Amino acid sequence: MSIPLGELAALGTALCWTASSLAFSAAGRRMGSLSLNLVRLVLAFVFLGVYNFVRRGLPLPLDASAEAWGWLFVSGLVGFVLGDMCLFRAFLLIGPRVAMLIMSLAPPIAAVLGWTVLGERISVLGIVGMGVTLVGIAVVVLERAGDGNAAGAGPKGESGKGILLAFGGAVGQAVGLVLSKIGMKTYDPFAATQIRILAGIVGFSLLFTFVGWWGRTAVAVRDRVALGFASLGAIAGPFVGVSLSLLSIQHTETGVAATIMATTPVLVIPAVILLHKEHVSLRAILGALVAVGGVALLWIR
Repeated sequence: MSIPLGELAALGTALCWTASSLAFSAAGRRMGSLSLNLVRLVLAFVFLGVYNFVRRGLPLPLDASAEAWGWLFVSGLVGFVLGDMCLFRAFLLIGPRVAMLIMSLAPPIAAVLGWTVLGERISVLGIVGMGVTLVGIAVVVLERAGDGNAAGAGPKGESGKGILLAFGGAVGQAVGLVLSKIGMKTYDPFAATQIRILAGIVGFSLLFTFVGWWGRTAVAVRDRVALGFASLGAIAGPFVGVSLSLLSIQHTETGVAATIMATTPVLVIPAVILLHKEHVSLRAILGALVAVGGVALLWIR
């Protein structure tokens, strides 16, 4: 039996994003989400440069073709800049739980794009596995819906805008994955990630110049504690996590990979129990078990 490398890499991505979400939450509270977006990408770019120099002898992806540079650069702009900006704004307007629920649309969007653009096919069992996984994720994300979504919810009347922004984040993530697969082909995933991150740095740098945000970012990076958390998140997220996500879509269908990556809200449960001693309801645990069952179906399809 062959090792399901794509599925393993997708699971590794979800684990990395779980760790990075905890680290970025701590960093974001101190330096702000907008400054954090650029800081995490710059740190990840440096880490990738060192890693690629040691492993490949090239600190920069200079061996990539012009076509790969084009597709991956656009992918980075769509995924890191447009997608993440929509998602972070949605967090403020409708709260993280509803935003993450809408973000669960990213896997089916990726599957449809993979079918129409890349000619990918998913078996019936694979489709069932995707559906079961997404239902489990939805149960976990909405576990505290009765709280009125107070945490992080924005002004009354902004829910429609927040939903649209969260949907934009889901589309950005799905389109970013598909564009990455088109541009990367058999190219090294870690070097490809460096191109995507460079695009994100360029995009945020232009935005910061336009809105005059450089002064606030300069103040933010002087906070050593915040910078430490941002560094940990950059290693787990844009460095290792995103690189594993590209490795995953190289070796399995885009929709399947995106579904397994979307289990981050489920994987956060044991982390918050251990680290923050949070109480988790039976409903959330059952939702997590359903999601795990769905992922198992994706492995045996």
